[in-house]
Amino acid sequence: MVASAAIDRIETNVYRVPTDLPEADGTAEWAETTIVVATVAAGSTEGLGYSYCEAGAADVIEHMLAPLVRGRRPEELPAIRAVLEHKVRNTGRDGLVACALSAMDVALWDLRARLLDVPLLALLGRASPSARAYGSGGFTTYDDSTMAQQLRGWVAAGMTAAKIKIGESRGGAESRDLHRVRLAREAIGPSVELFVDANGGYTPSQARRMERALQEFGVRWFEEPVSSDMPEELADIRSSSRMDIAAGEYCWRVQDAARLLEARAVDCLQLDVTRCGGFTGWLQGAAVAAAHGVEISAHCAPQLSAHAVCASPNARHLEYFHDHARIEPLLFDGTLHVRSGALVPHDLPGHGLSVSDRAEEFRT
Repeated sequence: MVASAAIDRIETNVYRVPTDLPEADGTAEWAETTIVVATVAAGSTEGLGYSYCEAGAADVIEHMLAPLVRGRRPEELPAIRAVLEHKVRNTGRDGLVACALSAMDVALWDLRARLLDVPLLALLGRASPSARAYGSGGFTTYDDSTMAQQLRGWVAAGMTAAKIKIGESRGGAESRDLHRVRLAREAIGPSVELFVDANGGYTPSQARRMERALQEFGVRWFEEPVSSDMPEELADIRSSSRMDIAAGEYCWRVQDAARLLEARAVDCLQLDVTRCGGFTGWLQGAAVAAAHGVEISAHCAPQLSAHAVCASPNARHLEYFHDHARIEPLLFDGTLHVRSGALVPHDLPGHGLSVSDRAEEFRT
């Protein structure tokens, strides 16, 4: 065990993985997923972090963040974060920069744990032994048969909730959305919770109509019925809703989370550890949510989210997002597998992930 060592190497790699089928939600379409991986090393010990974002985040890490991290020690993480936050102020802290900061932060937490030869949760603190997962996908590009098959697969894996995409803006979208919600309910049965995600694709009036219509199918969770940039509208929809209103995947910093919470816009706050500032940002957001009496849920990146959820007493579950659940075992060794509808962090040092030889096929 090496408790303290100076960081002497930082590397980035970019990987692009094609989707297995065409994918879209209510606002976007995509045919591949890009992931930026950061490696931070102290001697022979390496820490790994990543974010699902555009390749430009690698440039931010290499040219803005890395020079300020080399020579520092992982146990100085709070001081390192303060220096990095100051550095990026004039560039713009949100979006791509936030993703770069998140990947670096995750890598530093991982490195510190590996130097101490302890699991990541020994540093984060363990609040729960496992992280409940809900299945997420149900893309608007799927035909009925494909979506139903995916949903039944999650139920077979022991998941007690499943989410599909709605919110298409083209003509007749509301009727097609309701058709797909009806199909989803039939596929998962009455005892599994049904979630829907509009990705902010509805206008406020559409969202209110849909909220009433969705009640027929026992929908439990309505994610971003309108954009999270409209917290007052979210709060208005929430005030009369019979289902949980969720948002927060675009919280780049703790102040974004605070704005949603102060507006009483959400029943459950979503945080993405690869966007919100890594594990440091996650812990900050979880604390602010706890102060408002609100639970949190992890958005995407299930292999990292499992550790974050298990570290937070007010965490409800994590999103087992189809793309990331498929990509992470392709790129990394040491991935966790769903058991009885949950992910259980292992006892390996750090978060236990390492880049696989298989990843080379997808490196750009």
